[in-house]
Amino acid sequence: MSATRPANAPVTTFGPDFPFAYDDWLTHPQGLATLPASARGTEVAIVGAGMAGMTAAYELMKLGLKPVIYEASRMGGRLRSQPFEGGQGVVAELGGMRFPASSTAFFHYVNLLGLESKPFPNPLTPAAGSTVVDLEGQTHYARTLADLPPLFREVADAWAAALDELGFGDLQQALRQRDVPRLKALWDALVPLWDDRTFYDFVAQSKAFSKLSFRHREVFGQVGFGTGGWDSDFPNTMLEILRVVLTGCDEDQHLIVGGVQQVPLGLWQHAPEQITHWPAGTSLARLHGGATRPGVTAIRRAPSGQLAVTDSWGTEREYPAVLVTCQSWLLTTQIAVEESLFSQKLWMALDRTRYMQSSKTFVMVDRPFWKDVDPATGRDTMSMTLTDRLTRGTYLFDNGPDKPAVMCLSYAWMSDALKMLPHPPAKRVQLALDALRKIYPTVDIAGHIVGDPITISWEADPYFLGAFKGALPGHYRYNQRMYGHFMQDSLPAAERGIFLAGDDISFTPAWVEGAVQTSLNAVWGIVHQLGGQCPADNPGPGELFPTLGPVALPE
Repeated sequence: MSATRPANAPVTTFGPDFPFAYDDWLTHPQGLATLPASARGTEVAIVGAGMAGMTAAYELMKLGLKPVIYEASRMGGRLRSQPFEGGQGVVAELGGMRFPASSTAFFHYVNLLGLESKPFPNPLTPAAGSTVVDLEGQTHYARTLADLPPLFREVADAWAAALDELGFGDLQQALRQRDVPRLKALWDALVPLWDDRTFYDFVAQSKAFSKLSFRHREVFGQVGFGTGGWDSDFPNTMLEILRVVLTGCDEDQHLIVGGVQQVPLGLWQHAPEQITHWPAGTSLARLHGGATRPGVTAIRRAPSGQLAVTDSWGTEREYPAVLVTCQSWLLTTQIAVEESLFSQKLWMALDRTRYMQSSKTFVMVDRPFWKDVDPATGRDTMSMTLTDRLTRGTYLFDNGPDKPAVMCLSYAWMSDALKMLPHPPAKRVQLALDALRKIYPTVDIAGHIVGDPITISWEADPYFLGAFKGALPGHYRYNQRMYGHFMQDSLPAAERGIFLAGDDISFTPAWVEGAVQTSLNAVWGIVHQLGGQCPADNPGPGELFPTLGPVALPE
């Protein structure tokens, strides 16, 4: 298998652990697969109506199966766009809010639904307009990196040089060209070297940063690269961070106009043009009579050999296959899953998954006042702001000059998020305003706020228990077990038929592309179990997994 794309091809989330072209598989004219006539109309259970669950349900419906979706909370999962009361469609993106262009499988569905996207206002990007970096009481105004003091350029150059020490340029070129043998050889050699080492270890021990001061590493943690400060990721395995930058997840990011929750909700309502078994005009909503089934409380193996799913009202139904897309901790805290359905090694992986905390606090304001020019300085009144203060990141969303706008006053992670956890919305807003007042002493932010604030702490939600997975050193083997679980031919019969999907099952947690890709793996697994096949010209992930799957580390 040689390179299939030119040297200047865009970066996509193509592997690197399993370099399978999900975008090509989705768009192939022969479709994903076909099922035997006897299997058409078969019910399969989908636990969770987030992006992973909706993607799988939509594709399985197209193939002629009848997905039965269970949802305990609200449709969309961590793609949650909450409207402000009276805000004329203005929303707060409580979960995923910035989506890299490299997420080609996810954008397949965005484009299918005809949704609009536009550049996300990340720091030092044209979409942000201007950026303020406030560290240790010193405030710097900038539109580009060149406007900041030399220290920041030194940090950015050191980061680029540190990546080069790993052969980053060769890795990314192989990924651009989809040169599978080259990409696999380069990546698989890095896995055993960096699985046990933290992100901070990489930064501190790199030749580029070791020549510089602790202050440089500190600034790197506070301001980071691409999307802002990354010190909350310092304890994570370096492999996870390397995947992010290699696959372009930290750059060229977009928001979905009107809210990203439109994507899973759109798949619920969308009637595909090409569909097997079901009549034209069939949608997931129509198959469900307009509503999902309630949340799941138990999954067990029934005497019939099928999987029995019990919902919160006590109704039990049996299915030949069940796809679980909720976060893995819920399999012990919310759902009574029969222990024999997974191996003890897989249970270890599911239980040891470590979730990161995250909080956001939003307010709606009367207009995008931050674009007003301060006559004394000639600068924007306010800017996208990175700081070491309590708010950490403040993002500004403009919906037009005469429309209400949105401020994400604070977007924080881990210990910074835990500082917000005990406080009600009004207190969180006040804390954020107090911090921002020290950066913008003459700006009356509160005077522009209209309506009620919207806030979230994902770790406090019983149906999530955290924002997303953050793999620690030594977790690669756990990830490999979870990711490869859709390949079930070699499993004991007692462990077959229950599948896993979601960004925490993927190698790219926190990115919706991981949810989409793992759901497509599960689609292949379910179809394979029910006797279906992929076209010879369009092999699925299961056909290529034995040769292209993640490298195995010794146990």
